[in-house]
This record gives sequence, structure tokens and C-alpha cells, in this order.
Amino acid sequence: MKPLLFLLLLTSAAPLPAAERPNIVFILADDLGYNEVGAYGQEKIRTPHLDRLAAEGLRFTRHRSGAPVCAPARAVLLTGRHLGHCEIRDNKESGIGGEFPSSKAVTFATLLKNHGYRTGAFGKWGLGNNHTTGAPAAHGFDTFFGYLCQRNAHSYYPPYLDSNDGRVPLNDPPIPGHLRKPKGEIRADDYRAETYAPDAIREKALEFLRENKQKPFFLYLPFVEPHVAMHPPQEWIARYPEDWDQGREPYRGENGYLPHPRPRAAYAAMISHLDD
Repeated sequence: MKPLLFLLLLTSAAPLPAAERPNIVFILADDLGYNEVGAYGQEKIRTPHLDRLAAEGLRFTRHRSGAPVCAPARAVLLTGRHLGHCEIRDNKESGIGGEFPSSKAVTFATLLKNHGYRTGAFGKWGLGNNHTTGAPAAHGFDTFFGYLCQRNAHSYYPPYLDSNDGRVPLNDPPIPGHLRKPKGEIRADDYRAETYAPDAIREKALEFLRENKQKPFFLYLPFVEPHVAMHPPQEWIARYPEDWDQGREPYRGENGYLPHPRPRAAYAAMISHLDD
């Protein structure tokens, strides 16, 4: 079914027939550059799965983000409102750990739910915290797991992630996303903890997929990679040449995010981990 026709049918009051309810998986990568995927010209960073999706489907060459920062970009995507009308226009915190909550906006997840879809979001939200008018459950999502607060999402080893039922403890101690080390050796292992959040989010998303594979479903995956801070698993960094960063001063956190001894390889590793 053509996307425009499908969206028009969603606005109708009558439920869509089963044959007209395709399953939808929408993957949103955070801060991924347009040409950092092989299908769009990248030759050094390996993204075989995304490249295959592009080869077997469509490439979107005029698809633009609705905003340059996290929360409003997500709000524009989900509500279809540009920043002249969207309630969320910046990464403005509400004071209770999440973003300034959206209230009146209708998301297309709500429209899908009205047509019998199971809906799940796994990753980075941005429309508000639990127990507010901006919670995922208030905007059409049966299930959520990930980051409700953009600030917490700056860490890949955060103290907690959020679900429909509240905060889920993740790392003790956690690794904050903002540190500097002006002098001394930079070791990547100094900035790792037990649970890498993207892996935990992925597992919850796959659980949703398995539970709902026989039903019409909408799976929204606003993953956090490759947004800084950079502290991907070492096994992925090791897949890239050491000479990418040889002879260069290690990144010491001078731009506000965690230090890393091999920033070029680390950034590529985050993109390949996302692809995997």
C-alpha cells in the first residue's frame, strides 16, 4: 500500500480491514549523518544490514528531520506538526526527569491503535515523563522501554531506564555521559559498566516483536546510537583499524562528553553496532 493512501485511511473512523493493516517497523537513529551508511555513500563504516534494507526496499533522499535537537525532532515525527505548531520546540525539561510534556497533540501511534494495532516504542522518547500528559501511554503506545529523559540518554551505561511501570534499575554504579580528563592515560574500560543500554533496549524490542508477530503491530525504534557520549563495547571498536587514531591526541572530553582513546573507531563502532 502506498504510504500516503495508508495515512489517509488511518484518519477514517471505520477500522481498516486486516489486509490493509501492514506491520510497521520505524527505526530512528540519533544523530546519524546522512552519508554515514553504505547505502548513502559510506565506504569505511560497515553497515551491511541497513544497506540490504535499502537494496531490497527504498532509499529516501528527501526525508528530513523536523528539528535539529532530540525532543522536538521526535515530537514532529510522531505528531506531524512542524515547529510552528508543535508544543515541544526545544529540549526543555519539566523538572521531574523528562521533557516538557506534550498534551493536546495526537500521534500516529494513537491512530494506529484505533485501528487495532499493538504499539511499542523502545529507545529515546522526548514527549514527556510517565504520569504526565506526555507519557508514551498517553500517546498511543501500549509498551515503552528506554529513555524518557534526554539527559539520562547521554549515558550508555545509565543508572536506570524507563518502562510503562516506572524506572528499571540498570547499572550500579552508572557511568555519567559528561566527564573530562585533561591529563593522563585515557582507557575506554574506565567508562564502562555492566549493562550497555542499547542491548537492553534491543532485547525488549525483540520480545515485543515475538509476542505480537501474529497481529498488526507498530514497532517504533528511536535508538540512541550513535549520539555521544562514545563508549561502545570493545569488541566493536576492535573491528576498525588502529591507524585511524594513531598519531592523534585522544579525545579528553573537551567538548562536554566522555573521553575516549580512539574516537574515530569508537564512532564507527557505534554505527556498526546500531546496524547489527
